Amino acid sequence: MKKTYIYHLLLGSILLTGAVSCKKALDISPVDTIEQNKALLTSKDVEVALVGTYSALGSRNLYGGRPFLMADFLANTDAIEWYGTYEELTQTNIKSIFKTNTFVNNVWADGYTAINDANNVIAAIGKVDAAKKNKVEGEAKFIRGSVYFDLVRLFGKAYNDGSPSTNLGVPIVLTPTSAVTDGSYVSRATVAAVYAQAIADLTDAEAKLPATNGFFATKYSAAGMLARIYLQMGNYAAAGAAASRVIDSGNYSLTSSYIAAFPVMGSSPGVNTTEDVFSIQVTTLTGFNGYNEFYGSSTYGGRGDAVISQDWIDNTYDTSDDRINAFYDDGDMYTSKFANPYGNVSIIRLAEMYLIRAECNVRLAPAAPIGGQTPLQDLSVVRSRAGLTTTTATLANVLNERKLELAFEGFSLHDAKRTQTNIGPIAWNANNLVFPIPQREIDANKNLVQNPGYY
Repeated sequence: MKKTYIYHLLLGSILLTGAVSCKKALDISPVDTIEQNKALLTSKDVEVALVGTYSALGSRNLYGGRPFLMADFLANTDAIEWYGTYEELTQTNIKSIFKTNTFVNNVWADGYTAINDANNVIAAIGKVDAAKKNKVEGEAKFIRGSVYFDLVRLFGKAYNDGSPSTNLGVPIVLTPTSAVTDGSYVSRATVAAVYAQAIADLTDAEAKLPATNGFFATKYSAAGMLARIYLQMGNYAAAGAAASRVIDSGNYSLTSSYIAAFPVMGSSPGVNTTEDVFSIQVTTLTGFNGYNEFYGSSTYGGRGDAVISQDWIDNTYDTSDDRINAFYDDGDMYTSKFANPYGNVSIIRLAEMYLIRAECNVRLAPAAPIGGQTPLQDLSVVRSRAGLTTTTATLANVLNERKLELAFEGFSLHDAKRTQTNIGPIAWNANNLVFPIPQREIDANKNLVQNPGYY
């Protein structure tokens, strides 16, 4: 039988832990023929599986940081100086990714690991206690919808590049994969179909999740991700409304200083800030911050391979902008955002929601602004925290503010694509700014089609 990682067919070792009693050696089912009805028997089993789904989501190859760092590399022209020895990241930085790139392969594999784990939870939702059912299903759908969104915008053309109804995205799988059969080899869905699935999952998640949920996803986590998706699609009315739901919840507030929004040097592991709408929990016992791996200097747990250009810092930030202080000198310049190997990975911050709403109101210029706040008011909230004043809220100013506020958090590539901004001499919709479908997946799945430009 051909080995494949397409839909995480080896998930049994995760789901069965703590859920199935020990068996005699000769009575162990093969790992590619998992009997779900024996793995998830009780509400507790499903809840444990959900925790495992969060663990899969937090992999360094997923929301642990690496895909966002790779997106930064693809968008990089003069901000990041790469001195690393990982050939796969060198390929990304020079925009010449091979279809055998291990880092790309791992993003795909870990993405479908998380999706399949979420599918297992959703399929067993009938086993969950009635009082917990909505919350558990909402969390699983938040994870599945979020991952589908990030996979399609890395492995498919941008939503505004040609026709999303014909451009190929990634396979959509909504049921657990428990055995390798001909039905396991699913074709790539269109970009539009994957976006629609992500929106459906996140909309249902927002309806079912509670307003507060500890460190786990809440209804506002789902709304924040919806705001991001709609913005990427150019649906500004829906994006602004979703961002408003997060802002108006009153559950979050900007930290007193910019750098306090991040788990920097010496901060306690596993702690969210008041600004975190959703964050991946990282402690000394649960992996590490994947951004720190390359963005952090060796003094602070990283490899020190991704240096921030001093010229870029000087030419990008006003000297009175507090964000110019979010870098540190350890022989070279590094971003202070990821100077803690065990700091949480912030996925959705409140500042992003203010900027989304400001942009949507600028673009739409409605008679009554979305959320009842003008673009200038929303922009001023973000800039005031950085010690700056604002005189005008033009589209150019709002987009520039995103660049300043969200630098090195994985936004630059996707912002360039949706605003049709070329990356140096490379066109915003160039084939080499899209990840290749991993060759090992194409070898294993006869129904997969490679992206243009990769042969």
